Amino acid sequence: MKKKILLMTLAGILAAGMPVSVFAAEEESEVKGEVYAFIAASLSNSMEEIQKNFNEIYPDVEIFYNADSSGTLQTQIEEGARCDIFFSAARQQMDALLEEGLAQEDTVTDLLENKVVLIKPAGGETAVTGFENITDAANLALAGESVPVGQYAREIFTNLGIMEDVEQMEINEGKNVTEVLAAVSEGSNEVGVVYATDAASVADSVEIIAEAPAGSLNTPVLYPVGMIQDSEATEDDLAAAELFLEYIKSDDAMKVFEEYGFAPYTPEDTEGTEEDTEATAEETASQEETEGTEDAEADTEAAE
Repeated sequence: MKKKILLMTLAGILAAGMPVSVFAAEEESEVKGEVYAFIAASLSNSMEEIQKNFNEIYPDVEIFYNADSSGTLQTQIEEGARCDIFFSAARQQMDALLEEGLAQEDTVTDLLENKVVLIKPAGGETAVTGFENITDAANLALAGESVPVGQYAREIFTNLGIMEDVEQMEINEGKNVTEVLAAVSEGSNEVGVVYATDAASVADSVEIIAEAPAGSLNTPVLYPVGMIQDSEATEDDLAAAELFLEYIKSDDAMKVFEEYGFAPYTPEDTEGTEEDTEATAEETASQEETEGTEDAEADTEAAE
């Protein structure tokens, strides 16, 4: 029997008392249904605002968020938790669900990009000036290995050749990025590794020491979103979920994401690059041919 996970982790995120589901709206709409969205913890603030905006248009759609680390959410989905939309903080978890047939491939989009940063408490003192000398800190707040930001951090340390030294540090391991952010903002740890968007959300409590060095990450920090197979969803629920997914990808929603520090992900135009290369090669060949003809004519004139 499927487990129902509604707002297991959202209570702390919405501690200000803002209700998660339906908000009053002036516009009438026939769209109704329940949507269960599993979102990476780093998306909580932006998605809360996006939900408000969506419910102003579609007040009869109830949206239930489950916010946690993407690895935890993946496991819950695999164990049968009801979920319509999965918004991950990394490709790894989405790809695993695609391979298992739990995510719907034709709906998955790499939507957002983030940055990994090193932070300290606001006004705090530390000898650390960047990821390269992070071991100069007395202790470190770091997300677990199943958490995307924790995976990115370890990839950075490995590529910088300091992973073994970092493992010897006193590490406060958080189950998600929210716990890491709290540990640093409260002063429990000298430094920590989070996303740039998380640091921006509590700019009065933490300071960014540095971004991940260029070349220290093999891949961009991507946020894919897509539909999950939900056998418990009614036709109304499915229609509402599809509509909400489209809204998440809309220009209006993207403006909200950008306000919270995310950037729209735009894949590199490799095709355009190849075309530009071919065009340059053709121009070079044409120029060489013209120069060769002119040289030959000049030689002929000299001989005469």
